[in-house]
Amino acid sequence: MSARQHGILQRLRQAAWKRRMAMIRYRHRSAAFLRGCSITLSVLAAMASILCLICLIIHAGYEHTLQDYITIKKLLRISQGIFIANVAFAYLFSFRRTIRRAMPVKWISDVAVLITALPWAYPHPRNPWIPWLDQLLYSNKTLYTVLAVYAVITLSYSIIRIVGKRTNPSLLLSCSFLTFIIIGTFLLMLPKCTYTDIDYIDSLFVSTSAVCITGLTPIDVAATFTPLGLLILAVLMQIGALGVMTFTSFFALFFSGNTSIFSQLMLKDMIYSKSMSALIPTLLYILGFTVVIELAGSVMIFLSVHGTLGLGLPEEILFSLFHSISAFCNAGFSNFPQGLSNPMLLDGNISIYWIMTLLIVSGSIGFPILVNFKEAFGYYIRRSWRWLRRKSLTDIRRVHIYNMNTKIVLFTFSLLFVTGAGLFFILEYDNSLAGLSLTEKITQSVFNSASPRSAGFSSLPPGGFLNVTILVILFLMWVGGASQSTAGGIKVNTLAAIWLNLRAIVTGESAPTAYRRSISLGSIRRANAVVAISAFSYLVFSVLLLTFEPELPAKDLLFESCSALFTVGSSLGVTPELSDKSEILLCVAMFLGRVGLISLLTGMVRKSHRTKGMYPSDNIIIN
Repeated sequence: MSARQHGILQRLRQAAWKRRMAMIRYRHRSAAFLRGCSITLSVLAAMASILCLICLIIHAGYEHTLQDYITIKKLLRISQGIFIANVAFAYLFSFRRTIRRAMPVKWISDVAVLITALPWAYPHPRNPWIPWLDQLLYSNKTLYTVLAVYAVITLSYSIIRIVGKRTNPSLLLSCSFLTFIIIGTFLLMLPKCTYTDIDYIDSLFVSTSAVCITGLTPIDVAATFTPLGLLILAVLMQIGALGVMTFTSFFALFFSGNTSIFSQLMLKDMIYSKSMSALIPTLLYILGFTVVIELAGSVMIFLSVHGTLGLGLPEEILFSLFHSISAFCNAGFSNFPQGLSNPMLLDGNISIYWIMTLLIVSGSIGFPILVNFKEAFGYYIRRSWRWLRRKSLTDIRRVHIYNMNTKIVLFTFSLLFVTGAGLFFILEYDNSLAGLSLTEKITQSVFNSASPRSAGFSSLPPGGFLNVTILVILFLMWVGGASQSTAGGIKVNTLAAIWLNLRAIVTGESAPTAYRRSISLGSIRRANAVVAISAFSYLVFSVLLLTFEPELPAKDLLFESCSALFTVGSSLGVTPELSDKSEILLCVAMFLGRVGLISLLTGMVRKSHRTKGMYPSDNIIIN
C-alpha cells in the first residue's frame, strides 16, 4: 500500500471515528433531554393530579353558576392535556421500559386517558352508530372518573417515590394522618356535605375522630351530614383504619409496579409480609379481606333491619354500608338518630348487635393474625389435596402452623372478651339490663364487652352504668385490641408481654416464656415503655381537661379523656358541652393515640450513631 493510499485510509478512519463519537454524544444528549422531559412531565402530572382532584371536589361539593362550571371544566381540560402528554411521551420514547415496569391495570388506565382525547379529534356526532358507546365516550361522568383514577394513581406513585428517598417512617406516618385530617376537615365543611352549617372546630374534631377511628363527635352525625358527607366520613374512616401508606402503596405497586426497595421494605414491615415476593399478595389479601368482610357485614345488617326502621331502600342500604365500615374500622360512628341505642333497634331484631360484634372483632384482631390464618388455611388445603392424592405429607409438614404472636393474641383477646361480657352481665343485671329478656341481656353483655375495646358504639346509655362497670370499661378501653389492627389502646400484645414478664419475675424464671418460646428483651422493654407512656399521657390529658372544664363532672371528663387517647369513642354524654380548647385538646389526644407517642418520639429524636462501651452494671433498689 502506497503512502497516498495509507493517508486516505487514515483520513477515512478518523472521519468514521468522529462520526461515531458525534453519534455517541448525540445519544447522550438525547437521553439527557428525554430524561429531563420525562421528569418535567412527571412533576407536571403530579401537580395536575392535585389540580384535578381539587376541581372535582369543588365540582361535587358546591353549587355553581354557569361561569364557575366553565372555569372548572377548563382547568380539568388542562389536567387532561397534561395526563395525555405524559402517557403519550412514556409510550413513544420509552415503550419497552414502560411496558416492562407497568402492571396490566396501569396499561388500562393509560389507554383510558388516551381514549379521552378522541372527542377532541372527533366532535360529538348527531346520529351515532352505537348509542351506548357514544354516551360512554362523550359523557362527563366517564371523563371525570378516568381523570380521578389516573390522578390518584399518579399521586400515590409520587408519594411512594418520596418514601423511597429514605424518609423517616414514623414522621411519614404521622404527617400522612395529619394531612388527611386537614383535608377531611375542609371536605366535611362543603355545602353539599351538610344539611346545616358546621364550624371549623367541630369539623376538625369529626375529621380527626374519623381518621383516628375514634368515634367521638360533638354534633349529631345523622342530622348534620348529607349522603355525600357520610361518604367522605366513611372514606376517612377506611383510610384511618388501614393506614394511608397501605392505600398509596397499593396503588403504586398494583398499578405502576415500580417502587424503591426502601419503600417496599418499609411496607413489608407495616403489613407483616414474610418476604418481598409476598408483598403484593399480602397487600391484596388485606384489602380483599377488608372489602369482603365489610360487604358481607353490610348484607347481613341490611337483612337484619330491612323493613323495621321506617327507612326507604336507599336509606337502608346507606345505613348498612356505613355501619359495616364503621364497625370493622372500630370507628364508632352511626348515621342513625341515637345510634345503636335507638329504641327501634333495641326493641327490634337484636341480631344486628351480634353482627356488629363480629365485625368489631374482625377488625380488632390484627392483620398479622389474618395473614397467619391465610397461611394456615393454605397449608391445610395443600395437606388435604396431597392426602386425597395419596401422597406423602412429611415434606410439607409444619411444626408451628400458628406463630407465637397469633397464639398470645387469640388467648388474651378471648380471655378479655369473655371476662368483660361476664362482668357486664353480672354487674348490670339489675341495673341497665333490667327489664330485658335473658337473650337480650346476653346479647347486650357480649356487645358491650366488644365495643369498649375500641369501637365505641353505645347500645345502652353509659351514663346509667354503675361506677364499678365504668371502671371495667375504662380498663377495656385502655387495653384495646391487637397490634397492627384497626383498634386502639395499648394492645393485648402489650398486656400479654407485661403479664408474662411479671410471671417470670414472680416464679424466678430467667426470661419470660410462652408456648415454648422466650420473649425477646426488646419486646419487654417496648411493652414497659408503652404502658408507662400511656399512663403518663392519660394523666396529662386528664389534668388539662379537668382544668379547661371545671364545671363539668370529673367522672365524665376522665372517661372522655380515656376514650379519646385510646381511640375508643365512648362517652358519658359530655362531648357536645366541651369548649373549643377542650375539643382541640382531645384532637391532639386522638392523634397521638392513633399514631403512637413512642413512634412519634422515635421519629423526632435524632438517633445516636456513636458506639458506647459497656459500663459496669449496678442495681436500683426496687421494693
